[in-house]
Order: sequence, then structure tokens, then C-alpha cells
Amino acid sequence: MKPTPALPTATDEEVLVQRLVARDEKALRILHDQYAKNLLHVILRLVRDEALAQDVLQEGLLKVWLSIDRYDAARGRLFTWMVRVCCNQAIDALRSPRHRFHSDTKSLEVGGAQRALAPSTFNPEHIGLRELTLQLKPKQREVIDLLYFGGCTHTETAEQLGIPLATVKTRARAALYILTRLARH
Repeated sequence: MKPTPALPTATDEEVLVQRLVARDEKALRILHDQYAKNLLHVILRLVRDEALAQDVLQEGLLKVWLSIDRYDAARGRLFTWMVRVCCNQAIDALRSPRHRFHSDTKSLEVGGAQRALAPSTFNPEHIGLRELTLQLKPKQREVIDLLYFGGCTHTETAEQLGIPLATVKTRARAALYILTRLARH
């Protein structure tokens, strides 16, 4: 039977806090080793995205490092304070315009994956879609041509056109909005 790792005692926690306040980088490593796994679990429950959770954890630990002097042991344990800091960091990340933009455009990627699984006998020219794309702006049209008629992914389209991935997604979303309006009329 493996012995369970002992949780840090109050005195260990006090020493760790004192070392963090003194800006001891080894103490930061100890803090990370002892608490990162549990903090990541808490953050993942909020953000539900592994990559974003890792980013939030790193930013949260940086915030803990920079504001350790505000920690008050009389108000609670160090872990509880760090959970609160990391949860606030996660909420800020979820509310950020950058996160909202990327979460809005994920549906385009899902649609692209579904189209890749569609039967190859479908020809969009049969329903006049190619003619509708002629009414788009040239930059939007080239993105749509590569994504939907050329069979490229968003990443491949960005590489082929030499533009950022976010720009490809923005142009595709704007073009799809216009095509939807055109198709309804």
C-alpha cells in the first residue's frame, strides 16, 4: 500500500507564504508542485477547455505570485485564496472579447468537419450557390471558395492566403451571413 502524500501543515503553509513574500523562486516551484493539479481541476470545471484552463492556471499563479502580500492567513487557507484568485481569472478569461470571438467561430469549424463527411456527389453549383458568391467582396469570396468549394480547412486557408486564422474566420462568418441573407431573398 502506497503512503498518501501528507498535506502541508499550517506551519508549512506559513513558511511557504513567507518565502513567497520574500520572492523566493524555489517557493514558487513548490507552490506549483503542490497545488497546480488541484487548481487546474477547479479551473477546468469553469472553462471546460484544456488549453484555456492551462493558460488561466499560469496567469492565476502569476497573479498569486504578484499579489501574495495581499493574502491574509486569518481569513482562510492559502489554497482557498488561490482557488478564488484562479476562479476570478477564469471568469475574466470567459468574459474577454477574445474568448467570445473564438467561441462564436467554433461552430464554423464543426460545420466544416460535417461537410467533409458529406457525400462527394453533392455539387453546390446545382443550387446556384456559386452565383451567389459572386456578390461577395473579393476577399470574402476567396475565403469561401477555398473553404467550401476547395475543401480546405480554416488553417489551410489561412496558410494559403497568408493571413491570420482569425481573419479567415471573420471573413467566412461575414460571408456566410451575407449568403444567408441573399439566399432568403
